Amino acid sequence: MEPSLKKVATTQDEGGLASATARRTVAPMPSVRPTRRAVTVASTIYRDLRSEIVSLKRKPGEPIAEKQIAEAYGVSRTPVREAVLKLADEGLIEIFPQSGTFVSRIPLDALPEAFAIRKALEEATVRYAAERATRSQIAMLRANLELQREMQETANYQGFHQADETFHALVAEIAGYPGFWTLIQQTKVQIDRYRLLTLPVRGRIAEVIAEHTAIVEALAANDAVAAIMALDAHLDDLQISVDDVRASYPRYFTAPGDPA
Repeated sequence: MEPSLKKVATTQDEGGLASATARRTVAPMPSVRPTRRAVTVASTIYRDLRSEIVSLKRKPGEPIAEKQIAEAYGVSRTPVREAVLKLADEGLIEIFPQSGTFVSRIPLDALPEAFAIRKALEEATVRYAAERATRSQIAMLRANLELQREMQETANYQGFHQADETFHALVAEIAGYPGFWTLIQQTKVQIDRYRLLTLPVRGRIAEVIAEHTAIVEALAANDAVAAIMALDAHLDDLQISVDDVRASYPRYFTAPGDPA
């Protein structure tokens, strides 16, 4: 090849390589990144708000100020609105176009069905757990009972609630079907809010620990019938106190026909 032609070809090759390199270098970042960030922020806000509502840090009937939440997270109101709408779908937030957005009150008419679903699912978990529980797994449950007692001694209601949740999750894990607990958690969100109101009642935590202990002893004996009976007594006892709790916190509950 003539030197001049070789130079031209080399220049073209280098130019093509440079162009390709440039194309690779200056290629824009995927446009979905802001969207992914927005989704992450919305998910975080949803998780935090849900936790605050279920734990009663945000009380039933309390207004939700979307602007303040957005400012606290340093974001626009879009991800906040997304989280609020998702919580509204779960029945934890109520949106009134002319009045505002509020933490929903606990719907009394929804509790019986939630109790029934939870009872059916947990009866299955304790039955399977009674068939499969090992000594080491029973030891884990008994260690959890000790944690519950520690929370009782310090009147740590939130800590006790978490220990209680772990107890039931452990039973589902021992049963070999941890997914049951995921379903139960989705079902019992209104029960949890009501349940937290019962914990300060004198003697209530001691009753729960005694009921949990009966479940553990039945599982340790691999007695499915006794385990189911102990579980039913535990859940039925919780349901019986609904009227008393409502009388103590009338503004936290709503029933069909109540004004919004």
